[in-house]
Amino acid sequence: MNFPAISVVLPVYNGEKFLYKAIQSILSQNFTDFELIIINDGSTDRTDEIIQSSSDPRVIYIKNEDKKGLVYSLNKGIDLAKGKYIARMDADDICLPERFSRQKFFLETCEDIAVVASTVIFINEKDQETGAWDLDRKTISSADIKKIMPFKYCIAHPSVMMRSGYAKAFGYRRRQRNIEDYDLWLRLLNRGYSIAKIEEPLLLYRLHGDSITEKSLKNKNIFFKQLAMKRKFLAHEILRGKIRGFTFRVISATMIDFGKGLGKTLFSIFRN
Repeated sequence: MNFPAISVVLPVYNGEKFLYKAIQSILSQNFTDFELIIINDGSTDRTDEIIQSSSDPRVIYIKNEDKKGLVYSLNKGIDLAKGKYIARMDADDICLPERFSRQKFFLETCEDIAVVASTVIFINEKDQETGAWDLDRKTISSADIKKIMPFKYCIAHPSVMMRSGYAKAFGYRRRQRNIEDYDLWLRLLNRGYSIAKIEEPLLLYRLHGDSITEKSLKNKNIFFKQLAMKRKFLAHEILRGKIRGFTFRVISATMIDFGKGLGKTLFSIFRN
């Protein structure tokens, strides 16, 4: 049996507004040996209709009858994936045509890299470019990413391609909902695996009011949110005896998060 080189995992919940463009950007890649696993997480809009309108045999459609959440859907897609590599994609973003070919070549050339991301270009609801993410552009090498990751998040989740074995072995943790990717990267780095980034933008990353990123951060203190995630990460790794120099750097980062989070809270109180 022939397996595809790449499995694309695309979870979606009520994504009718941008889903068609996301799917077409995948099906239009200049590298064609992939399967597209779309997990419809109990959508109540036209998501089902849009997915079923595609007759491309590379599309594998999975439907959760009830909403199970992003982490459940991601892990389900990873479990089903048959490819050597797993690419992430969100229902509101757009892949540039050479994304898969560039990332596959990178992973085949750099065998010590477990995950490769790319830089991104921000777009709005009208597909208009709105700028770039400064930290994204400043953290390209695996050394830079490992150095900054305990303190700041620097990877656009839907831009990544992973070696399938690592994705299946580590997976996403339900306890880290809405920040599950940050937790996964910390666990990989703590175990000694490397994450790198292609400097060329390969994804148009859409920012809009209904996006998971916007909803998860709205009216929340991001520093306290990161602190909670890192504490769960530390408990998970320490209980398994996975204590490294990297672990202590994350401990240091939690102290900084606490200080910044407290400062932000106090500033908000006194401002009001």
